[in-house]
Amino acid sequence: MVSLPTCPDNPFYNVPAAIRLKGRLDETALERSFELIVQRHSALRTTFSTVNGQPVQVIQPQVAISWSQVNLASVAAGDRDRISHHLAKAEAQRPFNLTSDPLLRLTLLQFQPTDAVLLLTLHHIVADGWSLGVLLRELASCYTALVEGRTPDLPPLPMQYSDFACWQQDWLQGEVLETQLAYWRQQLQGLPVLPLPSDRPRPAVQTYRGATYPLSIAPSLTQPLIGLSQQSGTSLFMTLLAAFQTLLYRYTGQADVAIGSPIANRHHSQLEGLIGFFVNTLVLRSDLSGDPPFCELLVRVRDVALEAYQHQDLPFEKLVEAFDPDRDLSRNPLFQVAFALQNAPMQSLQLPKLTLEPAPLESGSTRFDLEVHLWEPSPRAGESVDIGR
Repeated sequence: MVSLPTCPDNPFYNVPAAIRLKGRLDETALERSFELIVQRHSALRTTFSTVNGQPVQVIQPQVAISWSQVNLASVAAGDRDRISHHLAKAEAQRPFNLTSDPLLRLTLLQFQPTDAVLLLTLHHIVADGWSLGVLLRELASCYTALVEGRTPDLPPLPMQYSDFACWQQDWLQGEVLETQLAYWRQQLQGLPVLPLPSDRPRPAVQTYRGATYPLSIAPSLTQPLIGLSQQSGTSLFMTLLAAFQTLLYRYTGQADVAIGSPIANRHHSQLEGLIGFFVNTLVLRSDLSGDPPFCELLVRVRDVALEAYQHQDLPFEKLVEAFDPDRDLSRNPLFQVAFALQNAPMQSLQLPKLTLEPAPLESGSTRFDLEVHLWEPSPRAGESVDIGR
């Protein structure tokens, strides 16, 4: 069930990625690979119009991909990272027109025949983090086949994203919808605003400007956290969430702490290979009153998370619509802090004569006051914090 962003020209709904290409690149095979992927996934051929006040998907039978190249061969080796970071941020900040633009953009920064950076930008309305992994795996398969002179042979998709959207709309009705709504109405009744301290006055209208601060958690701490989770009957995510909510309690003095957390929302195996916006956001509200020991707090957080997972099918937009909170342009509705643990970070891909690996990217925007994203060790655990201004 998709919904149009309230600010369609704002880049905070962009999903950007920067990929370093090392080795001998076949540009024709790369562009052709993306053409095949766009033709394969109807979500990447979709634009959005409004009919009678409601968003409508418009799926084009054919779409010319948005592909551009920038020749940077004259840039000195010592300046390449700085230039690529600057151009990547500018690309991440460029908005889409949802009614007319292809919602996948590609820009190739070519420094040398064996050194390039691919800037890949999707709009969140047609893709999520899982989708990016699907796209890169299919890119590797198509590119390898093409440079080896073979026809790419990806397995047929069992359905398209539009099929899922129609099914979800038909299914999420009546008793199913009321059961979901009843849980969330009870769980979030009287939800207070989290008074996150800041070093400057809150603007009257949220700007979505932000910055990213990366850091690493050493294996000497990561392994005991995993062990504690196993002993407590919780997941690593639940243990980290309990620690994070404790930190928020310490800084705010508020024992009623709610954060937003994304969930993949791909219950069925048929959905695993699709590109589309499946991810949902759950509001996880924990009670830290009574100064509980951490082991007791873990039980509370685990129970909240498990109940939320059982009621994860209500789209966040529907939840906001049902609650109809007082309009506050300076804050997001229901929660202002997001927390996520990713267990599928983008890995380096080895293609014929070419290696793809993630490159640093600073998007310059954030959707919330504070976003904390963690990745499970591969080989080390990493954490990045997006701070809104």
